Amino acid sequence: MNESREKRADPGSGPSSSASAAAAWIATGLGTGHSPVAPGTVGTILGLPLAWGLGQIPSTALVVVAIVALCAVGVPIVNAALPRLGNLKDPGCVVYDEIVSLPITFFLVPMANWKIIALGFALNRLFDITKPPPARQMERWPGGLGVMADDWMAGVYSNLALRAVLWLAPTWFV
Repeated sequence: MNESREKRADPGSGPSSSASAAAAWIATGLGTGHSPVAPGTVGTILGLPLAWGLGQIPSTALVVVAIVALCAVGVPIVNAALPRLGNLKDPGCVVYDEIVSLPITFFLVPMANWKIIALGFALNRLFDITKPPPARQMERWPGGLGVMADDWMAGVYSNLALRAVLWLAPTWFV
């Protein structure tokens, strides 16, 4: 997501239903997506405690179910929020997609110290912003699915890159 080019809608515009307002509140990362500077990066910070918390679950299967559920519910949440946020294709203020991509980044990668956390975070942002294929193509999918899917790919790419770096240079991250 190009954070500098995206128009940020007034959070109070659009439908006035409480469901729409709740969806917008969640989609904007509890309002962090309205940050005047790098809203995607600011919003992504909320994904760190989420990723850490999911990493504490001892069952890999439960972690997978939780990540899939968070990703799946994001599509209708974003769809419900888009009219309230100006009906843009991928408003910069929508950061739920960035938030739930961090648990993918840290899936089965222990968040053992600040270096690993910083590297995973930076890789996630790099892949979200650059959108290597097929992420760019997935972003073109309709509505909330397109908003969410490119960030799922950023999570997968950053997970693989993080694993590669930790495998190639494990002593740098002790």
